[in-house]
Amino acid sequence: MQTHYLGRALDSFSGYLAVDELYDGPFCVLSLVDNRSFRRLAYRVLEHDPTKEDVRSFLADFKAALAGRGLSLLGITTDGSSLYPEPLAELWPDVPHQVCRFHVLKEITKSVLHALARVRKELAQQVPSQSRGRPRQDAPSRRRARRAARLKERIGDLFEHRHLFVRRKLTGAQQRRLHTITRGLPQLRRLRALMDEVYRLFDRRCRTHTALAKLARLRRRLKRFQKLRQALEKLHGPTVEKALTYLDDKLLPGTSNAVERGNRRFRKMQKSIYSVRTAEHIRQRLALDLLREESAAKRQQTLKVLHQARAG
Repeated sequence: MQTHYLGRALDSFSGYLAVDELYDGPFCVLSLVDNRSFRRLAYRVLEHDPTKEDVRSFLADFKAALAGRGLSLLGITTDGSSLYPEPLAELWPDVPHQVCRFHVLKEITKSVLHALARVRKELAQQVPSQSRGRPRQDAPSRRRARRAARLKERIGDLFEHRHLFVRRKLTGAQQRRLHTITRGLPQLRRLRALMDEVYRLFDRRCRTHTALAKLARLRRRLKRFQKLRQALEKLHGPTVEKALTYLDDKLLPGTSNAVERGNRRFRKMQKSIYSVRTAEHIRQRLALDLLREESAAKRQQTLKVLHQARAG
């Protein structure tokens, strides 16, 4: 795997890399994947939680393999983990480091949904208490019952249509529905407007310096809204700037989906093959998976020829 397979895999290396770690009980799998061809290049199975030294050693070995073949790295994509910035800065100080924008947007949308949940909780506290049993027919009781019904309906609408606050694009009907359920709640309309500005940061039509200027204006705008600033505090993290790096390179992928796809395949395998539960077995299973993926194109070609021959 470190010689013949890696040599064949690096023959078509695009220059863009994705790195991620996968946890499986007491084990951790570090993976390097070509971020354009989605081909796994190298892996390392650890029997403990990874440290920066483990990541540095793993990446240094791959850098030596690149140098031995006269190849260079053009860009590298990771998630927002703190394991990677320091080793990458030491080994490839001039290579752009892209943080997966999917992970950044995931954290931001999660914060928006938490802010929406707090609004629903505040509305629930405003529901007037009613006596048990059949409702009274006097005017104050009827008013309390109507107000309680309206508030409960609004809380239900905000929960049912909570996806409208984080959806990237809204249709005309969805915009009208959002306008209806946020009537009397201006903070929620501002929250949706700020979410639109967050999505505009990742527009491929602009460059990184333009997106950073937009981000600075958005952060200044958040200072005026105390509650919204708490909801969108993820925008002040350093990973947001790193997530905009890909805007200056059209070939640099903005996500680490290449390595995440391999991790999903590994998790699916672990659900059905219960005997792969030791470090050695995991290494062997990953090696078989890589060899199978390498022969996938030839296998498809063989099947196509056999089907054509059978059809005459």
